[in-house]
Amino acid sequence: MAEAIIFDALRTPRGKGRKDGSLYEVKPVTLLSGLVRELKSRHDLDTAEVADVVMGCVMPVGDQGGCIAKTAALAAGWDWKVVGVQLNRF
Repeated sequence: MAEAIIFDALRTPRGKGRKDGSLYEVKPVTLLSGLVRELKSRHDLDTAEVADVVMGCVMPVGDQGGCIAKTAALAAGWDWKVVGVQLNRF
């Protein structure tokens, strides 16, 4: 088995998604693509060398119904071969 390395962790802003919330107009993939863009920037990362992008997603419906980890990596301009994994642990 390959060795797993976690070299950084980031979190999206928190806010309510309803009409009076601060994140109402922001799409989930926009929040996450900003995170993966920041990881690339912080570490001068060659994204072709990344094996997996792993993200948690509690309610995978609507805009985040697909594999949002893969979608966010693509939206951030990462190498198209990077695998995305979405976790949900109730």
